[in-house]
Amino acid sequence: MTTTAEPVASSTRSERTGWYFYDWANSAFQTTVIAVFLGPFLTAVTEQAAGCPLGADECDGTVHPLGITVAAGSYYPYLVSLSVLLTVFVLPVMGAVADRSAHKKRLLAGAAFMGAAATCGFAFVTGERYLLGGALFLIANISFGASIVVYHSYLPQLSGPDDRDKISSRGWALGYLGGFLLLALNLVAVTLFSVDGDDQRTLDIARWSIVSAGVWWGLFTLVPLRWMREHPAVHASTGANVVTDGFRQLARTVRGIRAYPLTLFFLLAFLVYNDGIQTVIALASQFGSEELGLETNTLIITILVVQLTAFFGALGLGRLAGRIGARKTVLLSLVLWTAVVLAAYWLPSEAPLPFIALGAAIGIVLGGSQALSRSLFSQLIPKGKEGEYYGFYEISDKGTSWLGPLAFGLVFQLTNSYRVGIVALVAFFVVGFVLLMLVPIRRAIVAVGNTPPRLL
Repeated sequence: MTTTAEPVASSTRSERTGWYFYDWANSAFQTTVIAVFLGPFLTAVTEQAAGCPLGADECDGTVHPLGITVAAGSYYPYLVSLSVLLTVFVLPVMGAVADRSAHKKRLLAGAAFMGAAATCGFAFVTGERYLLGGALFLIANISFGASIVVYHSYLPQLSGPDDRDKISSRGWALGYLGGFLLLALNLVAVTLFSVDGDDQRTLDIARWSIVSAGVWWGLFTLVPLRWMREHPAVHASTGANVVTDGFRQLARTVRGIRAYPLTLFFLLAFLVYNDGIQTVIALASQFGSEELGLETNTLIITILVVQLTAFFGALGLGRLAGRIGARKTVLLSLVLWTAVVLAAYWLPSEAPLPFIALGAAIGIVLGGSQALSRSLFSQLIPKGKEGEYYGFYEISDKGTSWLGPLAFGLVFQLTNSYRVGIVALVAFFVVGFVLLMLVPIRRAIVAVGNTPPRLL
């Protein structure tokens, strides 16, 4: 049985600030752990387990997790793929449970602290403990995704339709600033404490940098838990097991989502252009090192520049959305993405400054396009199903992240040129732009029973 309560689409300033701070808290995991340190660290640990000396240029050894023979260099990519697969199943269920729970903050706390604890657990990933590192990564990454679904589901409950773009943009901006700050501190530690030729010392610094992200994540999660409040669920569970009720509701939503084809159409547009965004982010370092011949220090500086300019980009495009509407601003950002990718083709080799400048441009469009896509989607969700639909939203982000890299890889194989490969990603932005143009946003918002904002 269920009880129905009208959701409160208003909030205090302290609650909104608390919500912003979860972006500040969790972004450390994305930047310090995923973007910079975890891949090289876990690969080095796995290579030691495979019998390769630390710091070896090549490693032909293998490891055998669960009796499966895996090349040491493939262990981390396989873990990422497994994590994506598991996340696809977990996120919609987490969203359904969040929608029916009267204690959404507890769900956020549970997922966030589990992820933070797993990240801190890397303090024990020493020597050849690659299996422990793999298990901790799976727990942390899945918990991260689950917490993001619950976090996103708060957005429609914090404000009316006209203020969501501003609120979402501030959250993304603060997240990028937090990610920038911790990453900068960790890179200072790398610079100060690394010793040339001492690979074990470098590995230890990377391990404690990962741990610092877990501490940051857990510590700053206390702010939203203190300042945010519980909002009444539209379809609150009155049964003994909210998880079971959540599974049942998810099954009903999967069957009923076809009743909102325009929402699905928006998700398709987001899937396409966001895959282009994620591929540019994932392959930028490879493009810089392999095609342009840039040194690692240049790539690290560029990552920091992207984080910092994304802070200003999220705020700036959020302010622009307040004048022309979120949809028009996202469309404009896709035009800018296309220009950025095309500009990458003409970058000179072994020239750090143009590459860093292009990174600054990426940061500006990155922050705004992501923040406004999140707030625009919030308008297209039926009341009471925010968690479930944001679960599908996150799946369209993570579950298809292989399409862009596949296109890049195929083009590179045919042309043997990273420049042509990166330009091939223009197709994702052009197709995404056309699909988004074809979505009648105002009609889509009305179709799910929501009130359209003044500007779209």
